[in-house]
Amino acid sequence: MNSIELVKTYDPKSFEDRIYAQWKTSGAFTPEHSCDSNKDPFVITIPPPNVTGVLHLGHGLNNSLQDIIVRFHRMRGVPTLWVPGTDHAGIATQNVVERKLKEQGKSRRELGREKFLEETWKVKNEHHAIITKQLEKIGASVDWNRERFTMDEGLSRAVREVFVTLYERDLLYKGNYLVNWCTSCGTALADDEVEHEETTGKMYHLRYYFSDNKEKYIEIATTRPETLLGDTAVAVHPEDERYTSYKGKTLRLPLTERDIPLIFDTYVERGFGTGALKVTPAHDPNDWDLGRKHDLAIINILNPDGTLNENVPEKYRGLNVKKARAVVIEDLIAGNWYVKDEPIKHSVGHCYRCNTVIEPFLSEQWFVRMKPLADKALACWQKGEIIFYPKKWENTYKHWMENIKDWCVSRQLWWGHRIPAWTCADCGKLYVSRNDIDTCPDCKSKNIEQDNDVLDTWFSSWLWPFSTLGFEKVGDSTPDLEKYYPTTSLITAYDIIFFWVARMIMAGLEFTGKAPFRDIYIHSLVRDKQGRKMSKSLGNGIDPLELVDEFGSDAMKFTLSFMCAQGQDVLVDKDSFKLGSKFANKIWNASRYILMNLDNRKLIDNPTLNAADKWIYSRLNTAAKSMHEAFFSYRYNDAAQTAYEFFWNDFCDWYVEATKLSMKGGSDSEKDRATTILLDVLAESLRLLHPLLPFVTEEIYGKLPNTQKEKMLICAKYPEYNEKRNSPIEEKNFSALQSLVSLVRTLRSECGITPDKKLRVLVRAGAELEKPFNENTELIKLLAGIGDLSIEISVKEKPAGSIGMAASGFEVFVYVAEAVDTAALKKKFSNDLEKDHKYIQGLKNKLENEQFIKNAPPELVAEQKAKLEEALLRTEKFSNYIKEL
Repeated sequence: MNSIELVKTYDPKSFEDRIYAQWKTSGAFTPEHSCDSNKDPFVITIPPPNVTGVLHLGHGLNNSLQDIIVRFHRMRGVPTLWVPGTDHAGIATQNVVERKLKEQGKSRRELGREKFLEETWKVKNEHHAIITKQLEKIGASVDWNRERFTMDEGLSRAVREVFVTLYERDLLYKGNYLVNWCTSCGTALADDEVEHEETTGKMYHLRYYFSDNKEKYIEIATTRPETLLGDTAVAVHPEDERYTSYKGKTLRLPLTERDIPLIFDTYVERGFGTGALKVTPAHDPNDWDLGRKHDLAIINILNPDGTLNENVPEKYRGLNVKKARAVVIEDLIAGNWYVKDEPIKHSVGHCYRCNTVIEPFLSEQWFVRMKPLADKALACWQKGEIIFYPKKWENTYKHWMENIKDWCVSRQLWWGHRIPAWTCADCGKLYVSRNDIDTCPDCKSKNIEQDNDVLDTWFSSWLWPFSTLGFEKVGDSTPDLEKYYPTTSLITAYDIIFFWVARMIMAGLEFTGKAPFRDIYIHSLVRDKQGRKMSKSLGNGIDPLELVDEFGSDAMKFTLSFMCAQGQDVLVDKDSFKLGSKFANKIWNASRYILMNLDNRKLIDNPTLNAADKWIYSRLNTAAKSMHEAFFSYRYNDAAQTAYEFFWNDFCDWYVEATKLSMKGGSDSEKDRATTILLDVLAESLRLLHPLLPFVTEEIYGKLPNTQKEKMLICAKYPEYNEKRNSPIEEKNFSALQSLVSLVRTLRSECGITPDKKLRVLVRAGAELEKPFNENTELIKLLAGIGDLSIEISVKEKPAGSIGMAASGFEVFVYVAEAVDTAALKKKFSNDLEKDHKYIQGLKNKLENEQFIKNAPPELVAEQKAKLEEALLRTEKFSNYIKEL
């Protein structure tokens, strides 16, 4: 067997694209490839990125976590399917195209609906190619043969089927209701598409004079004085003694010729302000409820573009809200209706897409009745059919299901699934149909028109787990639905838990009778080191493709998984990814060292194991068990840390070093034995690491002489826990050996003894360790740089010129006087002690400072206490060294 040359420098660019192409063309990403078809499948559908977006680091985290778990289950030999796809993203995509047209001096109205949609499909196709390339670059092992798009033909049929079915089940209705309106996007938004921001504003106090007495008035307060033009009442509490004598009275609405009634309702808080509330049913959700209760007039004062309409005095028509507010305030002051204003901070709703302030707006829209669906989804969780990781999200889910409101699903856009409803202009009847209608079924008129609106983007997304597997009609099935639905797991961020997660559960139960997945892993968000959300405005975003270019895909994936603890946001900057890069580099260099030392070696069957071999297999066995447990419970950071500790510490720092004893000084047969075991452990270690670092492990695995006849690593068997591999005695003995070596190494460093200086060491071992220490004297000498090692059961007194150290089950004495000038060493320790005493006093002063303890973050206080404890132990140790010398 000849040595195998890995290039000296780890360079992921030289192999990542090549390996991804090999995986893809071999069919390794399909569930049918190299698996036991009789096993239950593991299935994930990707949270579909917006087709006009670019993958950010949040996508990098989400897709890395999915890829890790998918690769783990694929290596377990179960049919594993990860369905990719993209979302048409109605508002976002339409905004992209409209901005593009604006740059060309055009508008969608000028273009017309058909031409505009043609332009949008072009933009969709351009961006889709970018997203596909990005997913490939980060190593996403999705089944590209099953890729879907929320507006492809099959999913469009599913959307229409669900809309019509909801209508048939009386779970869908159309009516004039108050909705959240974005004047910029020109469409209604659901409640959960409105982002509330703390904003500085003003509270304006105004006088509303009684109609029959121009001297008396009621003072009201509002943050939106322009909306008074749509007021239809003033409300007070029925038990508020300030107003009980005014029952039946009306008030003259400022700036208008209208009189509005004074109404009495317990909704009004007597103790808040003057206890009087202006009621604008068309422009406030609470006022809407009051208006319906008291049968008030409903006056909409806004056009869809946010300007004031014909229902206001002519002076204000055509003004936008901001300009109208300024003019109204001027006129209120001039007419003696204005009392005062005061600065306030209040929560203001903004569009989640364009950040425009949301206006409550009276409009005819389509709504889904959500409570019947939510009741089923709540019962599903209560029965344990879905499991949240971490469990804290169960409370959030329960709260939302118990407090759900009807969902406004119509959007005043052109890009999206057009609502399958038709109205006859002649007889006025409305029809909801699975098939297009060109003739009125009732009066046979051809004058029938389809609803111009489209459905909310989330209306197609809530069907994603089953529509992507072929669902097009309630009750029908497909081979993929039969085999892969319900899916196994959903992995997503917490910011869309209600937008998407809860709705998917409701849809799955309603249209398939089953929850769409069992496990719901909600991961945290990626933030910068200061804990801020990454955004363009802050300039703190990190492009995952830049990370891949600089560090490699494996470095990004491993770093994110290593830092992704359940329930905690991931705080990173670019330097954070050096962690994954260094680990990938360590794997490369360790493997390179092993492979370049294979000259004249041969693999043998059934090699005998020495103590170190039994120890490493036992450690590998324990690591495999921990990795399984971590992956099954979505504890990614635990899996990454286990992998890191095993490979870097156990394998590289100890086992590979231990094998040098056989490789350098053993016979040919001993070298063959050691080589065979070393390559076997390396191969299994690469299988253990593969889900976390797929590219570098695949590249090395394919070059190992003991894996040449095997399939690619992506489909190789994942290490499993094997009780027979457990070696508790060897683990205990080798742990003692590690402690002995570490003590000697540490003392060598503290005394400034160079690594090439061979030490004389005496060990006093207890009965349990005397034999294993004696059996491994050469290994101990190699690892600790010892020239003369004596192991005895009893040592009557400390040898002269030595420093003694104790550990569990043994004492070790190092003859430092033979290796260094003791007088100089004592002086060094004394100087170190003097510095430490000053350092300790500084720490004590800080920790005795009440202001520091009161104001410093708890983690900083704990850090200072730990430093103090460490320094005290160090001074105690150095004091003992001086005494012993």
